[in-house]
Amino acid sequence: MTQDKFGEKDFQTIIGNLLRYGVWISLSVAFIGGIVYVMHHGNEIENYSVFKENDKNIFKVITSIYDGVIEGNGDSIIFFGIILLFLTPVFRVLLSLFSFLLEKDYLYVVITAIVICIIILSISFGFSH
Repeated sequence: MTQDKFGEKDFQTIIGNLLRYGVWISLSVAFIGGIVYVMHHGNEIENYSVFKENDKNIFKVITSIYDGVIEGNGDSIIFFGIILLFLTPVFRVLLSLFSFLLEKDYLYVVITAIVICIIILSISFGFSH
């Protein structure tokens, strides 16, 4: 009896599906948010001469988006779709890390870990001033 191993091809399939479905899900969420937004604000005229400055901490932004999604705000649902779109390649990097660990390819484990640290640092310090 042979035991099937979870191999590189399996991870490549999972990563491909993650990227494919992650993009479709995020676009669908943003599209639904757009429909909700237009249903509630379709008759309003937007004033594009004034833009808000958003110097918020990323955690405050995520909390406000979460609260808005729970309340059913269309703009928050759109932003949630954008966050999902952003997280799709981040999850790909995380899956690659596990793939390299299973393959015992430690050079790429270190490189991928560095990339993950750079992503975390840029997210953490990119929004706060």
